[in-house]
Amino acid sequence: MPELKTVGLFFITAIAEIIGCYLPYLWLREGKTVWLLIPAAISLALFAWLLTLHPAAAGRVYAAYGGVYIFSAILWLWLVDGIRPTVWDFVGVLVALLGMAIIMFSPRSA
Repeated sequence: MPELKTVGLFFITAIAEIIGCYLPYLWLREGKTVWLLIPAAISLALFAWLLTLHPAAAGRVYAAYGGVYIFSAILWLWLVDGIRPTVWDFVGVLVALLGMAIIMFSPRSA
């Protein structure tokens, strides 16, 4: 089950990053209140902290996290922006998740 824990932590991390970027977007592009920058900053700080919780080397974590971020961003596109992903979006997500799995879960020599 450590794989499920890793992917779950990556997913929570991605949501924190997306929210931290989406709130300033709402302020800058949609004319929402500047006060959105406060929860955005908190969310981005949470994102950075969550990345430190992985036991793997930082570079490996950052590389693998990208795959789950891609999945989360496409899910956000669908659920929040209301835009249905294309077949190619889904193919790209599968490729990215496969890359994440290879990076994080492949056997390593000591």
